[in-house]
Amino acid sequence: MKKLTDKNRKGFTLIEVIISISIFIIIVTVSMGAIASIFDANRKSQSLKAIMTNLNFALEIMAREMRFGTNYHCKEDGNIYQPQNCTEGGNFVSFLSSEGQQIVYRLNSSTNQLEKSINGGSSYVGITAPEITIQSLKFFVLGATVEVSPSSPLQPKAIILIRGFAGTKTTSQSLFTLETTVSQRVLDTPQ
Repeated sequence: MKKLTDKNRKGFTLIEVIISISIFIIIVTVSMGAIASIFDANRKSQSLKAIMTNLNFALEIMAREMRFGTNYHCKEDGNIYQPQNCTEGGNFVSFLSSEGQQIVYRLNSSTNQLEKSINGGSSYVGITAPEITIQSLKFFVLGATVEVSPSSPLQPKAIILIRGFAGTKTTSQSLFTLETTVSQRVLDTPQ
């Protein structure tokens, strides 16, 4: 039998084990931070997708109705049935739809939602998701007082500006700013 001496012993010292465990813990901590940021980016991406889908749908409906509407009006004071230009911008727009309904879109400041009324402003229904917070909604109406006819090249138009964010957690909120222009189209009349 051979007697083992200190020179022939193989193994790790206590300091080597502590250093290797410390390095392993540092690597795991950095990796977990990277994984957490990937999950956060995924949440933010899904939040942005929900914003764009919901807002695109709401804006598309609004633009389609406004395109074939008449008598644009964007000030809450006064007669909403009377066409009126609005160059300063308002958080309210009213118009007569092609079906003869007085439609109103507005920003509800208490819920921060875009709302729609089909009865001239008597009652409203929210058309944006609750996860979307609209901070600012402005309607600019130009050319509403001009009579549109085949001889007149001017068409009334509305510019819509929306600013806000989506998401409930501040770390995963997605900010957005949207702008669209809607020009009135006169329906073709049979000859």
